[in-house]
Amino acid sequence: MIALLFETHSTSLDNEAGLASGWYDIDLSTRGETQARELGERYRNRELEIVFCSDLRRSYRTAEIAFAQRTVPIVRDARLRECNYGSLTRRPASEIEARRADAIANRFPDGESYAEATARVATCLAAIARDYNGPALMIGHRATFHALEHLLGRVPLTQTIEAAWKWQPGWVYELPRDFRPDSAP
Repeated sequence: MIALLFETHSTSLDNEAGLASGWYDIDLSTRGETQARELGERYRNRELEIVFCSDLRRSYRTAEIAFAQRTVPIVRDARLRECNYGSLTRRPASEIEARRADAIANRFPDGESYAEATARVATCLAAIARDYNGPALMIGHRATFHALEHLLGRVPLTQTIEAAWKWQPGWVYELPRDFRPDSAP
């Protein structure tokens, strides 16, 4: 098993404005930059082989700020992106929340479904299991979290997506060395 730690990206400008960013590339807010430094402090004495993050700025900037004083490699990977909200990108987050359950199997208009986003994450996990020993940290989005809960936590996708979101300072998962996307629940 590979120890895989997960953190959500720090607060973005869209988070503060109540907008759902999806694949829109938005900066961290001043508060988010402070949170990223706090994340780095939480992991200051933690051994990490590597940090994975999505290629969206709010995710990789969280990693860059958090680990600025360390030599741990940071790898950006588009498979760890937020769900693509398509034509609902940058709409009020409440609109996404209202459609979340329907978007598990059905795509957001001009976007993707949570099942598709989960499949993206599964291919990333398979590559990590094949190429790394850990411990590893992953910095992503709510869609990344839902995928990890489903793929590694064995929580039904419907259940994790429909549950009320509650942030916490990190989640811990165990990634089997033989993980394969086609073996996911």
